[in-house]
Parts: sequence; structure tokens; C-alpha cells
Amino acid sequence: MGQIHPTAIVADGAQIADDAIIGPYCTVSADAVIGSGTELISHVVIEGNTTLGKNNRVSPFAVLGGRTQDLKFKGGTPGVKIGDNNTIREYVTINAATNDGNFTTVGNDCLILAYSHVAHCCHIGNGVVIVNACQIAGHVVIEDMATIEGSVGIVQFMRVGAMAYIGAMSKITKDVPPYMIAHGDPIQVRSFNRIGLERRGVSEEGRKAIKEAYRILYRKPDLNAADALDKIEAEVEQTPEIKHLLEFCRASEKGIAR
Repeated sequence: MGQIHPTAIVADGAQIADDAIIGPYCTVSADAVIGSGTELISHVVIEGNTTLGKNNRVSPFAVLGGRTQDLKFKGGTPGVKIGDNNTIREYVTINAATNDGNFTTVGNDCLILAYSHVAHCCHIGNGVVIVNACQIAGHVVIEDMATIEGSVGIVQFMRVGAMAYIGAMSKITKDVPPYMIAHGDPIQVRSFNRIGLERRGVSEEGRKAIKEAYRILYRKPDLNAADALDKIEAEVEQTPEIKHLLEFCRASEKGIAR
């Protein structure tokens, strides 16, 4: 059992790593698992079937694993799984999934800032940054290393692609393809994320291919999305990034932002 402050309430059955820290006035459920090096600073609530991996840091008044707000909830023990090395700031809420046996998930190395909400059945990848007061509805997927700026709203079942950058105060009602910069209400793609791609180590070859794909998809008004994707497949070098872009866009059920 870890370092547990005398004012914390840890239910029997909770699995707490020996070097985890449970700070003042935290509450931890019987089904919770708290990994090595993870710290709940104070006043943190861990509900239900919630697992936190290693070296996470959770700030006061965060509530992780709260029951889904989905009216389709029929009981059982759905939960939340959070990976390693995440920072979760004040008043963040991450809700459990809706159906028994399912999980809302957060990967590794994410930064989720104050007052943000992650609803039921969302899947957040690795290295994702979610800035203050973002409101993320159910069944949203955010891929690796995407950045969501402050006060963004994302409606149900939307997807944000890898390394995409969403400007503050935007409303996402269409899927945002990987590697793009998008902003506005309604959301529109404005450019490709050149600086983000460089910072995240995408090769020069990959960046050039993404630039050309962006030109075809967003600077050819005579092409519909399907024709633009076919043109990208036929004419742009098929780097791993381009293959992922094509797969993401073709899998879209709600349509991509353009």
C-alpha cells in the first residue's frame, strides 16, 4: 500500500502501488488500481473501475471514473483506463464508458488542463494536449500527439487525427484529418501543421508529402473529397503519413472538415 494521507479514504480492495501517493482528502474506490509513482495531490476522486498507470500526477478536484452521463447506461462495471506519465489538472472529469466491460481510455504522456471534460467511451491517444475548458462528448477519438486548444467543443462520435492542431474556441462537427490545423465554428481546415510535424520528428520527405496532400485536398475546389483522396493516392509519395491520412479520411462516417 502506498503513502496514504490520514484524511484520505481508500476503500478496501483498492490496489495502490507501494510508492504511489494518495494526498489529503482524496477518495479511492474499491475497484481502483493506482500505479507506481502516481500521485493524487489532494481532493481527488477516483470512482468505480478506474486504473491509472505509472507516474501520473492528478491535481485537486479532478474526478476520474465517474458514472457515464449516457442515458443508455444499464449497469455493470464499465470503467476508465489511464496510461503512464500523464498530467491531469484541476477539476478535470473523465467519465466511465457506458456498457459493461467497456472503457474510456487515455494513453501515455498526455496533458489535460483544468476544467476539461472527457465523456464516456472516448479514446485519447499518446502525447495529446487538451488545453483548459475543453468539452469532449461521448465516443470521440483523439489520435496521438494532437493538440486541442482552450474551450474547444467536440460533438459525439467525432475524430481528431494524429498531430492535428485545433484552434481555441472551435466547434468540431466533422472529423479533422491528421496533420492539419483547423479552427472555427463550423470547423474549417486552414493549413497543415508544419511546425508541429517538425517538432515531432516527421521526416522532410513526410512533410513534403503532407504539404502536397493538403494542396490537393484543400486547394482544389473542383475536387470533391473522394476524388481528392484518389488523386493523393495516385500522385503523392505514399509515406507512412500519407497512408494514415488516406485511411483516416476514407474511414470517416461523419465526413471530414474541409
